[in-house]
Amino acid sequence: MQWKGVMPAMTTPFDRSLRIDVAFAARHARWLHANGCTGIVCLGSLGEAATLTFEEKLQLVRIVVATVSPSIPVVGAVSALSTADAVTLAKTLADAGVQGLMILPPYVYKGDWREMRAHLAAIFEATALPAMLYNNPIAYGTDFLPEQIAELAAEFENLQAVKESSADIRRVTAIRALTGNRLALFVGVDDAIVEGIDAGAVGWIAGLVNAFPRESVELFNLALNGNKQAAFELYRWFLPLLRMDTVPKFVQLIKQVQEECGVGSARVRPPRLPLVGAELEEAKVLVTEALHHRRAGVPSSSPLQ
Repeated sequence: MQWKGVMPAMTTPFDRSLRIDVAFAARHARWLHANGCTGIVCLGSLGEAATLTFEEKLQLVRIVVATVSPSIPVVGAVSALSTADAVTLAKTLADAGVQGLMILPPYVYKGDWREMRAHLAAIFEATALPAMLYNNPIAYGTDFLPEQIAELAAEFENLQAVKESSADIRRVTAIRALTGNRLALFVGVDDAIVEGIDAGAVGWIAGLVNAFPRESVELFNLALNGNKQAAFELYRWFLPLLRMDTVPKFVQLIKQVQEECGVGSARVRPPRLPLVGAELEEAKVLVTEALHHRRAGVPSSSPLQ
């Protein structure tokens, strides 16, 4: 598969009983594809994977694969408490038809490099699928350093990409300095994409793209093509929303934005609860202002069908 462009970390839609909303998941995947996304990542942090059962994870992946694959690649995130469970999930996702894997460190346990390397190696060796390493020390407490990533890239051919979510753009340049063009580097935080592209990133795994896919794709392309003035103008408009991706309640916030824009529901699974009070009002104001102050000529996402 090709690791490039804007790939949403797709939210998992729930119905009123907090079961996966199968029909909406299919519509949402089609809509993201129609608005220019180059791939879809399922079961990530934004997808509330930690609250899904094993069977639900497979259900969601099969829905998305059946809806958009092979038109665009579907990537399944691999996260688990144990290495054995992660390996089982990776193999099962491969059987379900995903074209790539996004590999996270184990939940809860924050091991040293020897332990984390063994965990990753077991997953890389479990399938022949191309894989992306997800580095997010802020959320998971495990930091894969550029030298360690280079070590993995030298040994495992199917490691093809890195989602860099340390929020330190210097990591992009550091990984490139050590690995050249061996790995496709993705920005994994919404409000660092223009800076990340300047540093050499070729992709963006984004959150607000769930509500604004066309705008996200346009911003990415403007920055990638060096149209700095137009990119900055669109970025300035988008930043108040993009910053929602970098706070503890990012799942609730992004789903609330979807609901305000009519392209999803704010329903989340406990222990998360929907926004209320001042948090809810602040989110609504940000969305209302963003929609009101859209600049003429800024492409808008087509209605969700």
